[in-house]
Amino acid sequence: MLKGKVVGTIVSTNKLESLVGYKFLEVRIIENGALTDKYIVAVDRTVSAGLGEEVLVSTGSSARVATGDPSSPVDAMIVGVVDKHQN
Repeated sequence: MLKGKVVGTIVSTNKLESLVGYKFLEVRIIENGALTDKYIVAVDRTVSAGLGEEVLVSTGSSARVATGDPSSPVDAMIVGVVDKHQN
């Protein structure tokens, strides 16, 4: 699982039927508490993440399982919004 910050929204009006209803977000990856130069496009179907929010991103087969359709072409899915950090 990855942690990142939502930095943009990607609009795609022409996409696979199985992806209709998904929001595409550009997420900047956070490693060791710092923003990196790495970015990923992740889908958000139920979390309703917004610009500037820190999110948890599931990738690979775990992301497909999270969609409810294991044959989905999704490789990264936002599965949570970070409320706060605790040490």
